Amino acid sequence: MTPAKALADRRRPKRVDVRRIRAFRSRCLDWYDGNGRSFPWRRPGTLSDYEIVITETLLQRTRADVVARIVAGFMSEFPDWESLANAPSVRLQDQLRPVGLWQRRADSFRRLASEMVLLGDLPRSREELERLPGIGQYIASAVMLMRDGRPEPLLDSNMARVLERYFGPRERADIRYDPYLQALSRQVVRCSRSLEASWAILDLAALVCLPRLPRCDQCPLATGCRFRLDAPVEPRGRRMLERKRPPTRAR
Repeated sequence: MTPAKALADRRRPKRVDVRRIRAFRSRCLDWYDGNGRSFPWRRPGTLSDYEIVITETLLQRTRADVVARIVAGFMSEFPDWESLANAPSVRLQDQLRPVGLWQRRADSFRRLASEMVLLGDLPRSREELERLPGIGQYIASAVMLMRDGRPEPLLDSNMARVLERYFGPRERADIRYDPYLQALSRQVVRCSRSLEASWAILDLAALVCLPRLPRCDQCPLATGCRFRLDAPVEPRGRRMLERKRPPTRAR
């Protein structure tokens, strides 16, 4: 094998059996239909672009139940980009205090809001979205999924945990640049219920596939899950913390 072909093989994401992906998605959606969480922002087609961006930004690094307690008040206080751009720093930080990192979030919101006042509307392409202040891969995917109905995955550390435990570990440390997780997550949500597929995996991560002591006995994915088969079991029947991931490739 030539060096060039070896390099190309390393860059090519691992393939996963399509039937295994379909089975995974079907089990997640079946579980979600009976166990999925209900939140104010889970009303497809009823949220404005502004509400999508603000809600999904608040959900980063914050539990959904915490965001649910403050999102209505935040939207009432700052109903659009202009009111957010002109909000006094102290007032904005007070609203954000319950979700943590309030100073950083307030600065990020104000920069984005000021830009949006000039633009008027959110861009349509991923490249233009990700050039906006505070809009990374995840928020851009959320906008394209919820606004445009495009099958983009809500890939964060929680979704990654479920995917890796069931299908196998990532190739790179940063999920944004991992070709395996990027390709796999898109395959998983490529269906007529793409938004619900993402929500199903996120809810499963929050309620069952926990970072420590996952509740494998309650998991709809238990059959065929690599983590469940490999991880040691505690006396109470829960799986112990997963083993360290092997060294990843540099970016």
